[in-house]
Amino acid sequence: MKMHLFVAGALLSIGSYLPVQAQQSLPPKKEVLKTLTLANRYFMEKWPDAGKQIVLHKTWPSNIWTRAVYYEGLIELYKIDPQKSYYDYAVQWGEKHNWGLRGGIMTRNADNQACGQTYIDLYLIDKKREEKRIHDIKASIDTMMHTDMVDDWDWIDAIQMAMPVMARLGKIYNDTAYFRRMYEMYAYAKFKHGTAGLYNTQEYLWWRDKDFVPPYKEPNGSNCYWSRGNGWVLAALVRTMEQLPQSSPYYNIFLQDFKDMSAALLKIQRPDGFWNVSLHDADHFGGKELTGTSLFVYGMAWGVRKGYLDKKTYQPVIAKAWNALEKECVHDNGMLGYVQSTGKQPSDGQPVTFDKIPDFEDYGLGCFLLAGTEVYKSK
Repeated sequence: MKMHLFVAGALLSIGSYLPVQAQQSLPPKKEVLKTLTLANRYFMEKWPDAGKQIVLHKTWPSNIWTRAVYYEGLIELYKIDPQKSYYDYAVQWGEKHNWGLRGGIMTRNADNQACGQTYIDLYLIDKKREEKRIHDIKASIDTMMHTDMVDDWDWIDAIQMAMPVMARLGKIYNDTAYFRRMYEMYAYAKFKHGTAGLYNTQEYLWWRDKDFVPPYKEPNGSNCYWSRGNGWVLAALVRTMEQLPQSSPYYNIFLQDFKDMSAALLKIQRPDGFWNVSLHDADHFGGKELTGTSLFVYGMAWGVRKGYLDKKTYQPVIAKAWNALEKECVHDNGMLGYVQSTGKQPSDGQPVTFDKIPDFEDYGLGCFLLAGTEVYKSK
């Protein structure tokens, strides 16, 4: 008995000095940029005409939300690597659409307003500050603000598509009315849509829309939290706080939600670095997926860089996720694999594989560029 205790104690002592799993580190900045450049080049070469319509089972103009997300990522890439070709490609996109929105200025649909993020960013980058670049998006948001309606964002993707637009307008025009209205719309989605809001204040994750609030459950009995949907919210909080003065009464509300979501996501990362499409049910269309994982990397890396998230806690999670994205998703020609096609739930766009081309390739790349540029900045 004494010998057994001795051996067990010795093994325990040795084991206490051995890491359960060696922590990964982020690759060098030049490697990150090389990967981002490759992935972006693939898309720009495939779509040289930024105004070309997108034709699948129907036809869309190229200023829809999927392409808007790509340009959000491209602008962030331009900020760390100011290639003229990137700027020109983004400007071409705006010009081909006359800096307009699908649905015109009367649209209240956040998906139609998503392009406004890049229109505004291009307005700010350009020294001439051409008003035509932001006329229509401002008119669209202003038209909404002339009413008392605040219930437009009844699906959580909308928060990412439109809230950062309103934050940008509030900053440009030094008008807190934009900040107030965007918070009212965010709060309505958070606390009122569905049965009692789309945000679970106990689990700190979001249901995609009213179709997924309880009693809806995943096959394992857990709540259904869609990875990319929660990624949209996390990204929206980042892109809003970047524009919002810290003195705003809404800043700390957004920041607390960001911290709570990040902590909830921290606990459910897959061993391989990805997050499951269904965050609380690994067996319901489980597997690698790029978009949600990229958006979580984007948010967490920003949080660490800003000092809002503990680096020792989050950096290993970020490194594991980015290394997985870079090594498992990027084809030799820059195409991205494991991108879930458009939809609203884990079952949509399945199967998600390395070689499958999703219905739209643009937003997956946009998410990837957002993640990679923040990883680049963190080194």
